[in-house]
Amino acid sequence: MQWARHRYELMAGVMMRFGIGLLAAGMMVAGVASAEVCTTQSQMSASDRDSLVGAARGLAAKVQANDVSGLQAATAVEYAKDFSGIGPVVGSTSAKVKDGTPIVEQVYLLDGTQLKPAADGSIPDAQFFCSLNKTVAEADFTISGLTPGRYGFVIVDVRDTSSPWRLSFLLREEGARWAMAGFYPKPLSAAGHDGLWYWTQARTMTAQKERWNAWLYYQQAESLLTPVNFIQSTHLEKLRTEASAAAPPALSEGVTAEAPLVVKGADGVEYHFTALGVDDSLAKDKLDIIAHVKVDQIGDPAAARKRNSDAMAALLAAYPELRKPFHGVWMFSEVPGQNPFATELAMNEIH
Repeated sequence: MQWARHRYELMAGVMMRFGIGLLAAGMMVAGVASAEVCTTQSQMSASDRDSLVGAARGLAAKVQANDVSGLQAATAVEYAKDFSGIGPVVGSTSAKVKDGTPIVEQVYLLDGTQLKPAADGSIPDAQFFCSLNKTVAEADFTISGLTPGRYGFVIVDVRDTSSPWRLSFLLREEGARWAMAGFYPKPLSAAGHDGLWYWTQARTMTAQKERWNAWLYYQQAESLLTPVNFIQSTHLEKLRTEASAAAPPALSEGVTAEAPLVVKGADGVEYHFTALGVDDSLAKDKLDIIAHVKVDQIGDPAAARKRNSDAMAALLAAYPELRKPFHGVWMFSEVPGQNPFATELAMNEIH
């Protein structure tokens, strides 16, 4: 199914609507509150640590059992009112983790009891700076929409399955319980490899002057190593700095609709690519490239399919190194306000 490759992006969209409003990691915006207090698991009291760990384990067990009603009962009241979007996410995640053993990997206590509305009544974004083991390393949270209170963030990994997954939970203290205020599932591997493997491969590619391949592998590494989009860390910042330094000159400013990558085909036709990324939804042993190209109109399916194929060929002719480490290419032809037309071809089918 063509839309299956975007299942994790769709999950993230559900979580954005379901959980507390979130900011992209590291983004600086107006109205950010003064930093609140973060306590890491090695520094928090045993009672706080044990209660957070217990709550997260209980939630993870409900996800494994596909117990949507149980999760709803364990969710903060205002988010439990509309649970319609979470059921499919829990179901698809449960199928991946039901036979594994949940292991709590990281626990953070986020004290936002001193949060106050801004002068205009709006709720400023809360920041929590977490020093890791009293070193210069940090994990920083920037979360919008938090009401005053104590929060916890717990990362639970399920690795002893064919495809390891990570279940992250944002919790809020409500009386004697920690209630779920956000659920963020994501895979820990793509095409059979974890984020550190992609990071190592990206470094090798950079040394071999394969900068396009490295740039895409850095993207995959960051996706796998980032627990949720509202966490920044010293580790992730190092990865992003490396990726930026390794990027080909044509990608130094990224690829966007406002600054597309322009590639000319053998017949002189120009293709304006507005996004490049990677995908593993076909479950192959290699990633696929995802490319989005802006077009004036979709046209009939046969013409749209040929245009997509021609755009793939133009991209690979311009940057032939892309043929080596990837299985194939997904091409999305896009017209504003319309559904994109998507096709996929293996590398040996693109001429």
